Amino acid sequence: MDTQKSNTGWSDEELEASVDGYLKMLQLVNLGQPLNKKSEHELLRESALSARSLASVDYRMRNISAVFEILNLKPITGYTPAKNVGSGVVSRISRMLAQRGIVEFKDNAPTFDEELLEQRAAKLQSKPIKVQPEGITAPQQVTTTSTSYVRDPVVRAWVRQQAGGICEGCGLHAPFNLDNGQPFLEVHHVKHLAQKGSDRITNAVALCPNCHQRCHRSSDRVAFTEGLYARIGRLTPE
Repeated sequence: MDTQKSNTGWSDEELEASVDGYLKMLQLVNLGQPLNKKSEHELLRESALSARSLASVDYRMRNISAVFEILNLKPITGYTPAKNVGSGVVSRISRMLAQRGIVEFKDNAPTFDEELLEQRAAKLQSKPIKVQPEGITAPQQVTTTSTSYVRDPVVRAWVRQQAGGICEGCGLHAPFNLDNGQPFLEVHHVKHLAQKGSDRITNAVALCPNCHQRCHRSSDRVAFTEGLYARIGRLTPE
């Protein structure tokens, strides 16, 4: 068995036992049966999690609830999703849930990985998106070497499609095309995610790199942003 450990010291065996325990409890809840979390935690500590405290097991279950939220699944009521879950833990738990058939990774699945997000958005952008994406009202924050947010690739693709290769800031054509022929425009969140902005089409615009940096760094960034709200009908101040 793979006994890989994360920087928290949890082996794959321990993490898999936690995931299986969580899914067992979720099944009990879905069947309307009573759930005694402490008893279930003690059972886990009698086997694979013998080296872990009750508090540690409980926190791991909250980690799993956080991943459920990231994957747009309903977590167990009573396990409040943990804040700032490490990206490595998120990836490992997500993989284990996929192995158990709980979630299927698709091109429209939200992700915190910028490279994967761009790959998915580019693939989605190559075909018409007929329905406006709902997006993510409050993107989940994960901790990597820097702060990242879970974002919706369909939102990124849809906003670029609507722009049609024209910067929504200055009205000029995208500065160049990518290898796949798509015009290069960056998607900017008008209210920044770090300011609790949403990842929805009502808070996202497609900009050339100059206009994108203007939104972040220029002395007239406030006025420029106000101009975006005035010109682009789908935007809603948050």
